[in-house]
Amino acid sequence: MRLKDKVAVITGAGAGMGRAVALRFSKEGAKVVVVDINEKNGKDTVVSITKAGNDAIFIKADVSKTKEVKNMFKVTIEKYGALHILYNNAGIFLRGIDNCVTEVSEETWDRFMDVNLKSVFLCSKYGIPKIIKSGGGSVINVSSSAGIIASKNVDSYTATKGAIISLTRSMAAEYAPQKVCVNCIIPCGIDTPMLDESRKKPDWDEKKHLSKIPARRFGKPEEVANMALFLASDEASYVVGAVFVIDGGITSSL
Repeated sequence: MRLKDKVAVITGAGAGMGRAVALRFSKEGAKVVVVDINEKNGKDTVVSITKAGNDAIFIKADVSKTKEVKNMFKVTIEKYGALHILYNNAGIFLRGIDNCVTEVSEETWDRFMDVNLKSVFLCSKYGIPKIIKSGGGSVINVSSSAGIIASKNVDSYTATKGAIISLTRSMAAEYAPQKVCVNCIIPCGIDTPMLDESRKKPDWDEKKHLSKIPARRFGKPEEVANMALFLASDEASYVVGAVFVIDGGITSSL
C-alpha cells in the first residue's frame, strides 16, 4: 500500500473530489481525518471508509477560522500521533452571487477570500509544523482552471484560485529543505455534485459542454484522486512546486 502508516488531513472531504481522495487514500493505507463543515456529508465519508475496514475520523470545522483549524490538528495529533499529508481542498463556487469586480459586493469578495484562500493559509500555517515534526510529507493545494484562464463574472473565485497557485510555489520553495513537498492540482470539467447542480438549469446543454472537452467526456473524481495519491506518496519525493492540470485537455485547447 502506497500510503501505509501515513496520516492525512483532507478538508472538504464530505463530497465530490474531496470524498474520492479520502476513499483512495484510506484504501492505500492512510489514516484519514475527514474535515468538512457539513457534518452529515463528512460522517458519510467516514462510514464509507470504515465499512471497508480502514481507519478514519470526522472533524467538523470551518477552515476559515483559526480556532477551528488549530483544534483540527490538535485532535489529529491526539488520535494518530503524527501528520504526513495535508490536502487543502475546501472551497466554494457561487455563480450568481460572485460577479465582475465592479459588481461584486465586498461581503461576497471577503467570503471567497476566507473560504478558498485563507483556509489554505491557516491549514498550512498550523499543519506544516506538524508535518515537519513527523519527518516530512506532502501538502497538496487544490486550485481550478479559473486560476489560469479567464472566467467571466466570477472574479472573486478566480482571484482566490490564482492566488493558490502562487502560494503553492512560494510554500514549495520555503519548505522543501524541511522535507515538505508542496504541489498544486488544477481540476476542471469533473463530474461532481457541483456539476449536477448546473445540469438542473433550464439552459444546460450537455452536448455543448462536452464538445469543448478534447477528451469528449467529463472527468471522474477518482481520476483526480489518482493524481493526489501520487503526490501524497513517497514516489513524488522530488516533485516540488508543480502544478498539475486535470481537465481532459480543456485549457490546452483554448
